[in-house]
Amino acid sequence: MTVMETTGTSADSCGTPPQTGRRPEGQDSYTISEVVAITGLTAHTLRWYERIGLMPHIDRSHTGQRRYSNRDLDWLDLVGKLRLTGMPVADMVRYADLVREGDHTYGERFELLKATRQDVLARMAELQDTLTFLDRKIGFYADAGLALASERS
Repeated sequence: MTVMETTGTSADSCGTPPQTGRRPEGQDSYTISEVVAITGLTAHTLRWYERIGLMPHIDRSHTGQRRYSNRDLDWLDLVGKLRLTGMPVADMVRYADLVREGDHTYGERFELLKATRQDVLARMAELQDTLTFLDRKIGFYADAGLALASERS
């Protein structure tokens, strides 16, 4: 059972489209090695996500082998995006817990994502300042290089 299936609702469908072109058409059951190939995550990371509660309730085959669904892949796509925001793992686990708890946690999820968005905006502003600095330095060296080249000719 996936994180989404534990709530009985699909209202929070991870907010991201499926990774088109990367999954076999018509397939909805993947081994851990297939998920590694699709997501770029390691098997160790997938097992760790399961162990910490970020990816609970992964179905198993009759032989005990993990079986991931398209919903699980969608969830992993969301987790990847949350990682890119710099969200701490503890907050990602809290978000997953809130999703499993159901619709009555929308407010908490909203606040968690809103705070993360503010962090991303602050980081973007820092990066923009850094880019402006780099552009000035690059311009300085480009101008200095042209001046040196014209002195030599």
